Amino acid sequence: MTTSDNELWEKCLAKLKKEISNENYLTWFVPISFHSQTEKELTLTVPNTFYKDCLQQNYLELITSTLRSLTTLPINIAFQLESKPLSLPQEKIKEKDSQHKVEKISIVSCASINPKYKFENFVVGSSNQFAHAAALSVTNNPKVTYNPLFVYGGVGLGKTHLLHAMGNAIIANNPQTRVRYLSAESFTVDLIESLKHDDMQNFRKRYRPLDVLFVDDIQFLAGKNRTQEEFFYTFNALYESHKQLILSSDSYPKDLQNIEERLRSRFESGLVADIEPPDLETKIAIIYKKGEEHNKIIPQELASFIANNIKTNIRELEGLLLRVIAYASFTNRDIDLKLAQEVLREFIYDRNKNFNIATIMTATASYFEIKIADLKSKKRSRQISIPRQIAMYLCREHTKLSLPDIGRHFGGKDHTTVIFAHKKFTRLINENNELKNSVKIIIENIESGKTLRNTSKKSE
Repeated sequence: MTTSDNELWEKCLAKLKKEISNENYLTWFVPISFHSQTEKELTLTVPNTFYKDCLQQNYLELITSTLRSLTTLPINIAFQLESKPLSLPQEKIKEKDSQHKVEKISIVSCASINPKYKFENFVVGSSNQFAHAAALSVTNNPKVTYNPLFVYGGVGLGKTHLLHAMGNAIIANNPQTRVRYLSAESFTVDLIESLKHDDMQNFRKRYRPLDVLFVDDIQFLAGKNRTQEEFFYTFNALYESHKQLILSSDSYPKDLQNIEERLRSRFESGLVADIEPPDLETKIAIIYKKGEEHNKIIPQELASFIANNIKTNIRELEGLLLRVIAYASFTNRDIDLKLAQEVLREFIYDRNKNFNIATIMTATASYFEIKIADLKSKKRSRQISIPRQIAMYLCREHTKLSLPDIGRHFGGKDHTTVIFAHKKFTRLINENNELKNSVKIIIENIESGKTLRNTSKKSE
């Protein structure tokens, strides 16, 4: 007996959604549609052989075990491809083809763009204002303003949110736009599967007809020569057809390691926009916005407490706020500073506690592979003067030492030397990405405590 009731499959989907990442669920499970069910078999319809093969290899066991947790019947899974019309008048074929294309476009868009990320809930501040303005410009005039648009910044600063917001806005403006969002890792998996099944023709058909292609975390193409080659051809095919490319990365194109020069030059050929760590005001605004999304009023002192303790990562900021909201709900308590201090005690710590003259000198000397004695010396070679000025800059930023005190620790330098070093590197860090990255690594090493165990040894 065959039934068209899809209740069991809907329950299975609901359970699967909790077991896998949202991106994987949207990519692999949203395009599936229920076909039929017997006592022994559940038949599902998938868009093409690529989906069928990937689901069988990567998710069949999970789907089967999830189904069997919901029913006592020993049900197996069968996949079938979307059916195509066999013999219809030419006009009907065109009509069906048109409908089918629209349906496939809709599937691609829905399966890859997360509807919860929109411009309306993206908090704009000085750290992301330029990237936000560029994203709006491209959204309103894709293929006209900046192509490609390359957005870069550290982990958890909102790059992915911005890309999805663009996708949602582009689809809202024109639902027929052929849009696809995926990570560089997903692009690699798609390519590997297509090569394995000798199906490169269909692989290219999935990308070349697109109007807009989003690729997140492009740095993951590093070292994958075959993938870089195919992405280069995909990029060129879309670019030459005047289709929009939107990419994101954790680094400026020139700073990407193990990426072919021809790709780096393509990335730089459009507009490159960076997202910096948010300032205090932006972090507080983000906390208020997230509170609104959960229908909660966040007290000012609580917002300031979390914002002051999370230096850069917006994702971490949101996670800690959600923890406070959830705990308040479970224990029926008010959302206030006292509750936050209790709940977040083990998650929040003073990141500046490891900063002192010794750890800063040790971390800086270690990074530049020089001796601490060189930092205190009168040597003026660039190899020594740059690390010395960076160490002075960090002492001024992260300790409470006075200018004369900092100067004395660096071999009796005058306080004006410290002022000069601080002003110089405040400016250079915003202009030189390589230098900014070096300072970032030194700071992370100090914050993590990596330099503490070596401080006494290095000081000898």
